[in-house]
Amino acid sequence: MDFTVLAKGITLAGCAIGAGLALIAGIGPGIGEGSAVAKALEAIGRQPECKGDVTSTMLLGCAVAETTGIYGFVTGLLLIFVAPGMFLGRL
Repeated sequence: MDFTVLAKGITLAGCAIGAGLALIAGIGPGIGEGSAVAKALEAIGRQPECKGDVTSTMLLGCAVAETTGIYGFVTGLLLIFVAPGMFLGRL
C-alpha cells in the first residue's frame, strides 16, 4: 500500500487546521480594541479637556494590540500557501 497519499492528506489537514487556529487570533484584538475605545470615550466624556492625550494614547495602544491579529493572519497565510509546498515537495 502506498502511504504517500495518506501522508499528503495528513499534511494538508494539519496545515488547514493550523491555519484555522492561527486565524482565531484575530478575535482578541477586536475585543481589546473595542474595549479600549469604549474606555477612551468614557474618559473623554468625563474630562473633555484631555481629549488629545487620551486619543493619542488610545491609538498607540490599538496599534500595538493589532499586531497580534496581524501575526496570526500572516501565520495563517503561510500555513495555507507556503507550508504545504514545503512539506509535500519532500514526499
